[in-house]
Amino acid sequence: MTDWKTRIANATGVALVCLTLPAAAASIDASRSSLTATFRQMNVPVEGSFKRISGDVVFDVSRPQDARASLDVDLASFDLGPGTEDYAVETRRKDWFDTTRFPRATFTLAGARALGGDRFEARGKLSMKGRVLELVANVARRSEAGFLVFEGQVPIRRLAFGIGEGEWRDPSVVADEVIVRFRLVVPASAAAVAK
Repeated sequence: MTDWKTRIANATGVALVCLTLPAAAASIDASRSSLTATFRQMNVPVEGSFKRISGDVVFDVSRPQDARASLDVDLASFDLGPGTEDYAVETRRKDWFDTTRFPRATFTLAGARALGGDRFEARGKLSMKGRVLELVANVARRSEAGFLVFEGQVPIRRLAFGIGEGEWRDPSVVADEVIVRFRLVVPASAAAVAK
């Protein structure tokens, strides 16, 4: 083979290998990301946020079915805002998150389906307080100042995870439905989210 044919063959081989390699994961920028939970207590809306989250995202818009993500949530970081420190302590106890035995919740994304535009249906599993349930969330993707932002919300049932037991089990006191809203930000330059 002549020298130029060898170079073309080698370049083609390298390109084919690169196309079959999985993308590297991009770390979630926790300082730009957020995770909140909104519920009703005595029919009054209450919102809290998790202050410590971490994770990785692998996403190629041309192959959403291969999307992967892992979100790790420090349950002891749940914060209901200024002046609510006593409530924050209560949420760490056994009837709520039981952070001594279950310090973390984890969501693992196992693929997505394109809905059109930059919207996707994401499927995965939420593991919390020793229980694992499947979740489906609609996610919007957009660019923002050198980052890619994934935003959405998903309703969960707190009682399915054993959260708010004992005297708090009554859904007329604390509603069973909790709306979890997320904003996950990753660097736009990362290979994991290219395209």
